[in-house]
Amino acid sequence: MKFFFIICTTLIITSACTVSEVIDAERTTLDVASLNISENLLLDVGVVKFDPGIPEENDSDKTGIYEEIREAESRFFPYHIKATLEKTGYWGSVRVIPSRAVITDVIISGRIIRSDGEYASLLIKVEDITGEEWFSREYSTQTGLRSYSESRDRAVDPYQKIFNDFANDLRFFAASLHSSDNKRIQQISELMFFANMVPSVYEPYLSVENNFIQLIRLPPENDPMVQRLRGIRERDRLVVDSINEHYANYYYGVALPYEGWRKKARENQVIIRDTKRAATVRALIGVAVTAGSINMDTSDTSRSRRNIKRATQSVGMDRGIRTIIEAWQLRQSTNSYRAQIGELSESFIAEAAPLVIQVEGQSRRLTGTAESQYEGWRKILKEINQLETEITTTDVTEEPFRISDQ
Repeated sequence: MKFFFIICTTLIITSACTVSEVIDAERTTLDVASLNISENLLLDVGVVKFDPGIPEENDSDKTGIYEEIREAESRFFPYHIKATLEKTGYWGSVRVIPSRAVITDVIISGRIIRSDGEYASLLIKVEDITGEEWFSREYSTQTGLRSYSESRDRAVDPYQKIFNDFANDLRFFAASLHSSDNKRIQQISELMFFANMVPSVYEPYLSVENNFIQLIRLPPENDPMVQRLRGIRERDRLVVDSINEHYANYYYGVALPYEGWRKKARENQVIIRDTKRAATVRALIGVAVTAGSINMDTSDTSRSRRNIKRATQSVGMDRGIRTIIEAWQLRQSTNSYRAQIGELSESFIAEAAPLVIQVEGQSRRLTGTAESQYEGWRKILKEINQLETEITTTDVTEEPFRISDQ
């Protein structure tokens, strides 16, 4: 009886220490620009597809990580970052870019650490075109019961705290930069594009040391090649914008089923946690009842009382064993909840619609994923550059000047 009392006392203490379900998730207010910022100071931002964070030889039943879901999230989160940053008014053009081959001022990348509808953790890294890393931080949130409420503001993502925290941190870091830093980043970004198109002419304008890019000199503004390459870069941006329409279609198309998955996943996470807790309690009670029944003193001088005690012992042992079995069955039932999550992953497929581009009066068709479409476009872009003019170093109309001369 003493052992039984200890077990019961432990169960009461354990039950009292359990954490109740979160009703309202913590929120962060997004920092939005109150005044218009000069456009020449606004840096363009590119967000690349996230690393889905799928372990090697992943066993979904054990990890709860479903590859189709993570692949969908690796495209969904970058677009939501784009949408969040655009609301702030602190940035130039914000695009989801198909690869790092797209040359832009600031590049955002990330890795999904956890995402199960209830908890989410993203590792987000920011660097600029010069190779300078701004910061790399982990952002986390826990959703609440009302995060998926039908009456909530649908413009607010259940994980919105992560995106607002990140946007505010990005703004805070950018505010520490001098306007000359912004200008230098923009100049290097432009010259990186020029050097990619005409390496023989523009690679000497930059130096690369320890993976950091520095500006040596600038081309003259009246250089006709500069004007022509700027026009080509605008065409490149238009194509990236067209590819962004694909990401937008995917983002909005997947939004409802993905929210449904997260809501169900969260419910299942809570059920699994409560089920495991209940199973543990039942198992401990079963052990206590069984142990107490086994240790019961069945001896008595009266035969009838002795038989009653033995019958009570038998019933107690039977109930204890049944309780242990029920606990095992409850633990096994969690697998069915995870299976429900997995069934919702089949609809997440990202294949871009064919993109038709006009080049010198001819239609060029790009197919495949957004990444492969852009790779094909860059090849066409170099063809455009070659078609428009014969590239020679004599195109420069005056001597370039060094940065120190400014």
